[in-house]
Amino acid sequence: MSQQRGRPRHAVAPRPRTGPGPVSAQQKERVRAVIEPVLAAGGYDLEDLVIQRVGRRHLLRIAVDSDKGVNLDQIADLSRDISAGLDAAEAEGDELIAGEYELEVGSRGVDRPLTEPRHWRRNVGRLVQVKAGERQLTARITAVDDSGVVLDKDRHPFTELGPGRIQVELKRIEEASDLDDDLDDDDGEDEE
Repeated sequence: MSQQRGRPRHAVAPRPRTGPGPVSAQQKERVRAVIEPVLAAGGYDLEDLVIQRVGRRHLLRIAVDSDKGVNLDQIADLSRDISAGLDAAEAEGDELIAGEYELEVGSRGVDRPLTEPRHWRRNVGRLVQVKAGERQLTARITAVDDSGVVLDKDRHPFTELGPGRIQVELKRIEEASDLDDDLDDDDGEDEE
């Protein structure tokens, strides 16, 4: 046991908590119950819901995805719809989050692991790194059905796969950029 020299340490009484307290699992489920129908009505899936305390407020972070992807305009619309849904629920007397909160809505992003069949389906054609059984693989997702994934030419059931990680391919990005340039140059009019 070590001993410190200098001024003696005194016990300090805990400060009273100001602002919102931690969010319970029940509160999180009530928030989820309000958000999921709003997302489902637009054809979106709730990928992640995080409610955390940040200073005197809470941060409500929502990640969404859909089969068609999500763009910034859709995120803005969803943010307004979710906010309206939360306001309506609280106007009915159900306090979902104590105190003030900040709402942050975003897309799933390529850095999140592929864990659900819909994640794999939405990424057909992409290169992925995944543990399949005892092997670590880097392969292209060529097909997905209800029971598994075809990586290159080998079929793997979902039960055999760990979380997949999308691999960013710079060469494919360059090819897509070159294709866009070619399409821009061919605007349908002949140049003379």
